[in-house]
Amino acid sequence: MEKQNENLRDRLLAHLPQPENLAAYREETAALLAKHEKALFWEKVPSKMLYAIGMVVWVAANLWRQRLGATEVSSLWGFAGLFYFLGAFSDLRYRIYQSKVDTLKEVKQVQLQILELQASLCKRDGIQ
Repeated sequence: MEKQNENLRDRLLAHLPQPENLAAYREETAALLAKHEKALFWEKVPSKMLYAIGMVVWVAANLWRQRLGATEVSSLWGFAGLFYFLGAFSDLRYRIYQSKVDTLKEVKQVQLQILELQASLCKRDGIQ
């Protein structure tokens, strides 16, 4: 059982970059997270737009209720509900992506901490 745990540990540590590349890895991680933050912004825009369109259609249906027939008002309310539903669906996609990015941030932070510990241990032991 101990040997299996060591093999797993070695395989996990093999995927980490070497401590000599710590500065480059830190820059690469910052660029990756910045790219995901920008993508998060653009993922949020459609949901807000769909909510706004739904609200405008709902307000228009209520303002023009006297001038339009019952079927037209019902149709406008249906469209408002559809836009609200599509906005909620898009908002759900945004929140899922945001949780993935948050998890990625935590994983990258732990990886950087492990690399810093490895580098400090190598310096302390005099291993280059």
